[in-house]
Order: sequence, then C-alpha cells, then structure tokens
Amino acid sequence: MPPIALKLFPFLAWRNRVDRETLRADLLAGLVGAVMVLPQGVAYATLAGMPPEYGLYGSMLPAIVGALWGSSWHLMSGPTNATSLMVFATVSAIAVPFSPSYVAIVLTLNLMVGIIKLGLGVARLGSLVNFISTSVVIGFTAGAGLLIIGAQLRNFFGIDVPQQASFIAGLRDFATHLGAADPWVLAVGMFTLVASIVGRKAMPRVPYMLTGIVAGALFAWGLSLAGLAHVPTIGALPSAVPPLSTPEMSLHTWQALAPIALALTVIGLSEAISSARAVALRSGQRIDGNQEFIGQGLANIVGAFTSSYPTSGSFNRTGANYEAGARTPLACVFSGVLLLAILLLVRPLAGYLPVASMAAVLFIVAIGLIDMNAMRRVWRTSRADALTLAITFVATLTIRLEVAILVGVLASLLVYLNWATHPLVLRVAPDPSQQRRFRRTSPAAPLCPQLDMLRIDGALFFGSVEHIRDEIEAARAQCPAARHVLLIGTGVNLIDTAGAELLANLARQLREGGIELYLCKMRPEVLALLHRGGYLDAIGRDHVFVTKDIALAAIYAKLDSAKCAACNARIFDECQRTLPDGSLRDKPRPELTLLPSSG
Repeated sequence: MPPIALKLFPFLAWRNRVDRETLRADLLAGLVGAVMVLPQGVAYATLAGMPPEYGLYGSMLPAIVGALWGSSWHLMSGPTNATSLMVFATVSAIAVPFSPSYVAIVLTLNLMVGIIKLGLGVARLGSLVNFISTSVVIGFTAGAGLLIIGAQLRNFFGIDVPQQASFIAGLRDFATHLGAADPWVLAVGMFTLVASIVGRKAMPRVPYMLTGIVAGALFAWGLSLAGLAHVPTIGALPSAVPPLSTPEMSLHTWQALAPIALALTVIGLSEAISSARAVALRSGQRIDGNQEFIGQGLANIVGAFTSSYPTSGSFNRTGANYEAGARTPLACVFSGVLLLAILLLVRPLAGYLPVASMAAVLFIVAIGLIDMNAMRRVWRTSRADALTLAITFVATLTIRLEVAILVGVLASLLVYLNWATHPLVLRVAPDPSQQRRFRRTSPAAPLCPQLDMLRIDGALFFGSVEHIRDEIEAARAQCPAARHVLLIGTGVNLIDTAGAELLANLARQLREGGIELYLCKMRPEVLALLHRGGYLDAIGRDHVFVTKDIALAAIYAKLDSAKCAACNARIFDECQRTLPDGSLRDKPRPELTLLPSSG
C-alpha cells in the first residue's frame, strides 16, 4: 500500500483487522451506540439551543468521518455535554437560541472549529496531547464517571428536579427530593440493571447493555398495558435524513466567532483525545494525536454542511462502544447507519425507550470508567502522579469538565518542572566487587579522604543550577578535607549556558580554595557546548576525561602520598599496592566487608 494512500485514507491501515467475527461484534456495538445516542443527541442539542434533530444529525455522518479518518478504534464522536454547554453559553449572547440566525451562526462556528482542528493535525501538532499524562486521564475519567452517575440519578429515580451544573449541588438536590422518587420508574431502572448483569453472564455474546435496554423497555411496556404506571420515555423523534446546510461566509461573522472557535477547539480536542486515550489504556492501542486531530477536524467540517452543531469525542458513548465489544471503527460506521435506519423505519418504537433504562445503562458505563486498580497502582508507584490524579479528579467534580483537563495538564507540568529542576547529586564510589562500576555510597561505606566523587543525574539548565549548586556545596561540607572533586556526567542529558556557567564558576571557586574540579564521562553534546562557549578553558582541558579509568589514573597521581600511606580505605585499584609517588605500600590492604548497594 503506497504511503500516500494511507495518509489520504488512514482507515486502510486497519483493513486486515476486519473479518466475520469483528463485523458481528462491530455491528452489535454499533446498534448499542445508535440506541444510546437517541436520548443523548436530543438532550444535548436542546442544551445547546439547537433544534433536537441537530443532535442526531451530528451522530451520523460526522461520527462516521471522525472514526474513519481518526486513529482510535473505539472513539465515537457526536454531541457532548461540554461542547453543548459551550455553544449555548457563547452563541446565546449573539443570537436567540433555536432561531434561524442562531442555527446559522452555530453551523458557521462548526466549520471554523473543523478548519482549526484540521490545521493543527496537518501541522503535526498532535504532540500537544502528550501533556495529558496517564494520571490525568485516570483521574479525569473517574471524575467523569461520577458526573455521569450524578447527572442520571434524577432520571433513574424519576425525580423531577432541574439539572445542576455542579456535582455537589446536584447531589444535594437529589438528596433533598429523594422522597419524591417514583417507585415505578425506579423499578424499571433496577430491572434494566439486573437484566444487564444477568445478560452479561448468561449471554456473553450479546452486548449486555443492549439486553438491559430491551428488557427495560419491555418491562415498562408491560406496566403500561397493565395500567399500573406510564413510565417516561424519550418521546417522539424526528424522521428525516440530515439535510444539506450552508454556513455563513461573512468576514465579520468569522471575526466575531474566532475566539469562540478557538475555545471550542481546545475543549473538543481535550474531550476527544482524553476519551480515546482512556479507552486505549484498556485496549492497549496507541493513539496518533495528529491523525485524531485530522479526523475530528474533518468531522466538524462535514457536520457544518450536513446540519450538525460542533461535535467531539464522547466519553460515555466511547466507553459503551468498547464495553459492547467493538473491535474496529466500523462500529461507529454501523452506529451512524443504524441510527438513520431507526429514525426512518422504527421511529415510533424508538420513542418507547424508557428514560430510566437509558440512565441505568449510563450507570454501567460510568462505573466502568472508575478504574480503582489503576488508581491504586498510581498511588503505589508515585506520590507525585497520585497528587496529579487527585487534583484532576477533584477538578472534574467541582469545575467545568473542559477546564478540569487543563487543570490536570497544569498539575502534570508543575510536577514535571519540580522534578526537572531538582536533579539528584549523589556521592558515589567504586563497587568493591566491581572496581570500575560506581554506585551510590551508603553511610558506612569507606570513602577516599582526598577525592570526592559526585554524580549528577539530570539536566544542567537554568532551572536546576541553583539546586545543583546547593547540593554540591552540601556534599562538600560533608567531606571538607578532600582537595579533589570529580563530577561524573553520565546522567547529564542536557546542558545550557547557565549550566555551563555553573561548572566554570564552580571550578574557579574551588581552585581559589586550593581544590581541583574534574569532569568525567560527559556526553559528546555536553562537551561540544562547553567547547563552543570556551568553558573548557575555564575548567581546564586537562581536567576533563573521557572514561573513569583515565580520570582516576590521572587524579591518583596528584594525591598526597603521605595521606595515602596512612589510609586504610583503598577503594581504588590504583591504591592497592602503590602510592601516588610510585613507591610500594609496606602494609597489605585490610579486609573490607562488602556493603549492599543502596542505589
């Protein structure tokens, strides 16, 4: 397959994954996605101030294009809560919601968002998603799971209370009105949950969520026939193929919408990439950020001309798609086609789906997003990552969803900066069992009283020089008698002008106090920078060595023979039998106890 073909048609890359088994799995997963998007599409479109059918239109062709031109096998695009809220909050200040002018502006906004996303993908700026760390994804998805549960409690219990923007406020309203819960609505929801759990064990080949939805609908229908209760359903749905639409091309409109389009781009890409990566952690897939940007951009552009408002990757539908057994992006294609078929052929039956059953299915999806094992693993592995996870989780529950991602990314960057600006400065010595293998010393390990050896593990740049200077001064205070200091640079992977100035100034200051500074095993790129800036002359070219063997041989010859004669440490090969002046030792080396390595 020519590379240009894969770039233009990236879905050809996974064509070999398609077989009879995957087609069946994708078809069933697509059916679950089509059924799930029915109430969500209508609700989110209304939330955005758009006619209800626009939410369904955004789950057809835009979802198909986003899946085929994206990189994720499971990401399902369409209307989302965050984008819907953002559209309403920004565009309602320009035009009256649900009006023709409002719809025209939103269509134009969708086109602008698509162009920006596509441009970022073509410019290969997908690496921006690397700032969303694994701990951020885990915390964000767990918080999103609780948000989904909190948002669906009123539907599951049949409580007529308005949807709250805050998770805490929603729980407070729910607890206050719990006494007004409808027992029949609750019964339908519980029946759906039980049917899903039983179906998962009894019929593993059938998506358990589909089993629960059908069982819940039949149970609600039975209650209605018996005259016991009329459980609320999602209601009648529009029956129409997405009509072609024409965004407004006025320069004035585009200038006015530019800031809104940029904000929606950030929100949409954050949602899409986070959703894709959250599922990829479970499926083992690697996400291509650049290709995902392109797929999302094309989806928005296509949606602008097929009566759709801005869409993005959906957390709950992507999770449901994976849980339903989707194997390839064809599940999203089937979902869009089946949704159109439902609207055209079985629209009356789709209107009988109970709202409580949909809430029960979303509960199952939400619980799957809360990965307790991953949280425990992060907590055991790194306290810094655990802090990032906790910050992201709390932010997801307390502030807007799109802002929570930015808070998590900021927390990750702060943790990284703290780590990068505090590299380790370790005192090392030869391993008694392997003389030319240096290791971190333990408090009881013998040390050379004349030569202090320190290893820097990290970058020597403007953000770390003060910390490294303080660490070296603290290390020197522990061995003030040593008149020779060897810095081992195997762990120095980066150096800038500030780092070079530190080494030159350190060499100059130590030399004024009668102490010699040496460098050993610096990387070629580090030495090249020191050479270009003239810092090697300040340090002393004869004080820079390529290997430890050459460094120790040269430094040992400069040590005080009288002190060496009285020393019993003898940690170097050079000092086993001879003194620095070349004379033989008159006493054998005492037996040393090998100490366990501490690093």
